[in-house]
Amino acid sequence: QVQLVESGGGLVQAGGSLRLSCAASGRTFSSYVMAWFRQAPGKEREFVAAISYIGTRYANSVKGRFTISRDNALSTVYLQMSSLKPEDTAVYTCAAKNSFGNSGTYGDYPYWGQGTQVTVSS
Repeated sequence: QVQLVESGGGLVQAGGSLRLSCAASGRTFSSYVMAWFRQAPGKEREFVAAISYIGTRYANSVKGRFTISRDNALSTVYLQMSSLKPEDTAVYTCAAKNSFGNSGTYGDYPYWGQGTQVTVSS
């Protein structure tokens, strides 16, 4: 069982930056694929980025602006968001799985945090 707690959301102007953090419980954090998803009001949940020992994966909409990273010693995954746009406004949620592959499908992830709100003003 893995518990995930996000932090770092908030209000930022377009063009600004934010860093989200997701702290995980459990002794085998390094073996987990960690991902970020987001959901805007009235829209479907959307894959943002994933990271594992095989590398990283990004949604096209955030490639070049967002960076996912992890600190296995702290059992924490980060999402550095830069050049933020109003369309990045959403609830961002951290997810984890212990099967192979940096999946972009939310149904593949059994563990979820509670989410953190990111609002980008124009």
